[in-house]
Amino acid sequence: MAGEIPGVVAVSEAKNPPRDGEGDRSAQPSGGGGLGPSLRRPEVYTARRQRKAMSLPEVLLWRELRAQAGGLRFRKQHPIKPYYADFYCAAARLVIEIDGKAHDMGDRPQRDEERNAFMESRGYRVLRVLATEVLADANAVAASVVQMAGPLRQSLRDCHLPMNGEDL
Repeated sequence: MAGEIPGVVAVSEAKNPPRDGEGDRSAQPSGGGGLGPSLRRPEVYTARRQRKAMSLPEVLLWRELRAQAGGLRFRKQHPIKPYYADFYCAAARLVIEIDGKAHDMGDRPQRDEERNAFMESRGYRVLRVLATEVLADANAVAASVVQMAGPLRQSLRDCHLPMNGEDL
């Protein structure tokens, strides 16, 4: 064509440059940042799924524990490898397990004893609560859990550890 400058492409023929961070999406790594596999531990994702699928006694007790915690904080479906505690109070190192009818069947009582021994060997106190008790009076069960966790928390405070920078 007459009047064209060599090496210059007409505007209608040129591709528009990317705007505002746009670009060839197929060339970019997918998955939020492209750093490879997730850096979170796999048990965190399992615990999240379990928190969304809690049983009725767990939901009722959770609601009551949150209402009357008395300065204590509880976590639900807390991972303690290789197990997941139904509820956990870190300040008192107290694990609360809700046992339904399934805990009386088959080899489940033996597995529960092994689980208790594992937790206790690592310094956790385990409190087992029957699901029927929670269904009957979740408020009373939560009050007894908070009452038990309070002295445990105090006993942990009474052990005098050196402050930062102090020698043993």
